[in-house]
Amino acid sequence: MRISPPKNRGLWWHFVSLVFVIVVSFLLVMAILAYLYIRLGNDAMQHRNPFPPVLTIILFSLVIGTTITVTVGRKILAPIADLIKAAKEVSKGNFEIHLDESHRVDEISDAAHHFNIMVQELRSIETLRNDFVVNVSHEFKTPIAAIEGYATLLQDDSLSKEEHDEYTGMIIDSARQLSALSGNILKISKLENQELLTEQTEYRLDEQLRQALLLLESAWEPKQLNLNIELDELHYYGNEELMMQVWLNVLGNAIKFTPEGGEISVSLRPDGPWISAVIADTGIGMTPKVRKHIFEKFYQGDPARSAEGNGLGLPLVARIISLSGGTIEVSSEPGVGSAFTIKLPGPVSAK
Repeated sequence: MRISPPKNRGLWWHFVSLVFVIVVSFLLVMAILAYLYIRLGNDAMQHRNPFPPVLTIILFSLVIGTTITVTVGRKILAPIADLIKAAKEVSKGNFEIHLDESHRVDEISDAAHHFNIMVQELRSIETLRNDFVVNVSHEFKTPIAAIEGYATLLQDDSLSKEEHDEYTGMIIDSARQLSALSGNILKISKLENQELLTEQTEYRLDEQLRQALLLLESAWEPKQLNLNIELDELHYYGNEELMMQVWLNVLGNAIKFTPEGGEISVSLRPDGPWISAVIADTGIGMTPKVRKHIFEKFYQGDPARSAEGNGLGLPLVARIISLSGGTIEVSSEPGVGSAFTIKLPGPVSAK
C-alpha cells in the first residue's frame, strides 16, 4: 500500500518567500547606503556624484536578486522538467518510470505521487491486456483445433455410422463452445467499458428466478436434483436481460458441479434496503485458492472440466452485479458445496 507523501511548503509560499528575500536584500543594501551617507556626512559626499554609487548598489541588488531567483527557480522547475520527460516516456509505452516523491514543495510532491499511481495503473492494465490476449488465443485455439481434427477424421470413407455421428457431435459441441466464448468475450468487453446500466425497468425478480430454473430444467432434471425454492414476491428496478445472465450463470454452475441426487437451494427475500438472493448447492465445493480467483477472467479451478466452460461466466456475473450497485460473495468448502450470496439495491416493493 502506498503512503501519501508528507505535506510541505506550497509552491505559492516559495514564490512569496523568493520575492520577500529579494525585497529584503534590496532594502538591506539601501539601508546600508543610507547609513553610510549619514555616517560620513554630507561634507564627505558633496564632492562626489551620488548617482554612480546608487546605480552600483541597485545593480548589485539586481544581481543578488537574480542569482537567488535563478537558484530557487531551478530547484522548483527541475521536478517539472523531470515530470515532462517522464510523461514523454509513458507516451512511448514505457511504464517502468518512477518519479521521486520527496520534494519539499507539496504540489510537486503530490503531482509526482499521483503520476506514479497513474503509471502503476497503466502498467497493470497493460499486463491484464496482454494476459487477456494470451488467454483468448488459447481458448480459441482449443475448439478450433478440435473442429479441424474431427473434420479431418470425417474425410475417411471407412468410418462407421457411430464414428461419423460421434465426430459430428464433437464438431457441433466445439462450435457451440466457440460461439459461447465469442459471445461472452463481447459481453464482458462491452460491460467493462460501461459505467451505467441502460434499459432498466421494474419487474418481478422472483418470477425471473423461476424462469431461469425452467430454462435450465434440461440440465437439472436428468441429475434428479432436489430443488429447495423460497422466493418472496419482490419487484426490482434494473436491466432484466443482464440480470437473467446472472441467474443462468450462477444456477448453471450450481447444477454443473452438483452430483446426481444432490440439492440446490434458491432463496430471495428483502434485507433492509437490499434484496438478498442466495443460491446454494451440495456439490464438490471449492478450495480457498480456487475461491479466491473465481471472479478472474478465464480462471478455471478444475482443468479437467475446462471443456465445460471458458472461465468468463462468473467474471461476467461480477461485472453485472457491480454495475447494478450490488455485491456478490461466495462461501464454499471442498466436498460440502458452495453458496453465492447476491445483494441488489432497492427500492424493494413487496406485494
